[in-house]
Amino acid sequence: MRILVAEDDRRLSRSLRRGLEEEGYAVDVASDGEEAGFKAETTAYDAIVLDLMLPKHDGFSLLRRWRARGVNSHILILSARSGVDDKVKGLNLGADDYLTKPFELEELLARLRALVRRGHQIKSPVMKIYDLEIDTTARIARRGGQDIRLTPREYRLLEFLAFNRGRVVTRTMIWEHLYDENDESTSNVIDVFIRYLRTKVDKGFDPPLILTRWGEGYMLRGNEEVA
Repeated sequence: MRILVAEDDRRLSRSLRRGLEEEGYAVDVASDGEEAGFKAETTAYDAIVLDLMLPKHDGFSLLRRWRARGVNSHILILSARSGVDDKVKGLNLGADDYLTKPFELEELLARLRALVRRGHQIKSPVMKIYDLEIDTTARIARRGGQDIRLTPREYRLLEFLAFNRGRVVTRTMIWEHLYDENDESTSNVIDVFIRYLRTKVDKGFDPPLILTRWGEGYMLRGNEEVA
């Protein structure tokens, strides 16, 4: 999934980026409200981690503007302002969650995972499609009870397909959600990783779960799909 970290403390921003990337997220950063505003309005982020005390445009102003303009990314406020009034204001303006500093990275990650699941109307941390299980907390997958060894990028792609199971996702959608602004890979790398996933997820199993819709994109077989 792709995350925007809007934080002017560069040391904290670097730490958050490193921690999120280690969890398999694609991460963009913004150090002030102007940069955060532009990025959030031009990229469909799965979630935004938003500091309230940003230069140029504060977090409350950005929240109000984003929701008015139809930005529907999940927004987690991360702030040293711990007063009840600030929390209520942030949530009333459209934030999905509020976490105060100092914080533990594990709690931030757990809250982000919950927000992403909520966006796809999934409550359980373990997704099941036929005999495939994807544990979004441990970031592991099994099929027919057998562990599937996936690289971080392969896991991210499989998870994205699973969140959208039964629906076609285009190469553009995959690129926008799995690769950050600094990635220099070419677009055909998506086809390469689909082949890798097919080998690991489908080979030796029936039915095949990763489907191609020619001229459209790819999809993970939904429970209602027929061969």
